[in-house]
Amino acid sequence: MGEKVRFGILGLGIGASRARMVSRTEGAELVCVCDLQEEKARQIAKELRCEWCTDYEKMLARKDIDAIGIFTPSGTHADYAIKAVEAGKHVFTTKPMDISVEKCDRLIEAARKAEVVLAVDFDNRYVDEFRKVKLAIENGRIGRIILTDMRMKWFRTQEYYESGYPSGWRSRRKTEGGSAANQGVHYIDLLQWFVGPVKTVYGMSGTFTHRIETEDTSVAILTFENGAWGTLVTTTASVPHLGSVIEINGDNGAIILNAKGGEKKVALYYCKDRPDASLDEFSLPEDRPKNIIEDMVSAITKGTPVAVDGAEGKKSVEIFNAIYESSRTGKPVKIE
Repeated sequence: MGEKVRFGILGLGIGASRARMVSRTEGAELVCVCDLQEEKARQIAKELRCEWCTDYEKMLARKDIDAIGIFTPSGTHADYAIKAVEAGKHVFTTKPMDISVEKCDRLIEAARKAEVVLAVDFDNRYVDEFRKVKLAIENGRIGRIILTDMRMKWFRTQEYYESGYPSGWRSRRKTEGGSAANQGVHYIDLLQWFVGPVKTVYGMSGTFTHRIETEDTSVAILTFENGAWGTLVTTTASVPHLGSVIEINGDNGAIILNAKGGEKKVALYYCKDRPDASLDEFSLPEDRPKNIIEDMVSAITKGTPVAVDGAEGKKSVEIFNAIYESSRTGKPVKIE
């Protein structure tokens, strides 16, 4: 490997934004983009002055690529990523790591054997305010966590589910997974990161306003290993612009996070014993990675841990699969 970490990007939907991120990140070089749609690959390659292809195997065979980002339909992430690590490439996937827990396990084991970096791109993990929330909780500022509440109320049209490439992949369970697995997974990941491992899940899921195979709405009750309780709601059948909220209540305070219209902020940080408490009291390392590409570069060149590795990325997959299983059986599901 040369002075820069050389990247290839597979899938140029959301992957196009990550290709642009590579091109402007110090220590990273965009070598090649790959997409089944030739015109899209050509356009992004021209914009970013890199090479392009439509054959993933050709990109894998290149000796001048160190790391590959996977941005394909959710149910294909692990399959493509396993091929990458078996070719000796470091790899990161967009969220979720995959739809299947079993495939996540296979990918984790393949990356371990190949001794390569494996990461999952949960961009909320790089938001400074959210990082400070994590520090506040770890430092006991709101006391023992008692109750959590996550509500993701988004709007998606029927056309959204019928679009994409290949056509309609967002409407199918094997390739998309539904409102919990595709959209809600952002906040499922944050919730379990803030509060801790989930112990049991009792869930319901269904389809209310869309003609799709997957669910557009899910509701769940969670218990955490630390004794906290939680509720979780995900839907794409809401009216537009409601956004997402996470509330975390402890016996000494509370935190409320809002994510609406692209804006991500902490709406409330309150401590009973410190009315003047502020997240500004928590400092973050100056050299912290600001995004997944900086994180990958640091991990590959310096050996630093990534924000979300394979084991951590698998946790949210376990949770939304537990929601689906509980909905099918009508019984609580224990996460081992």
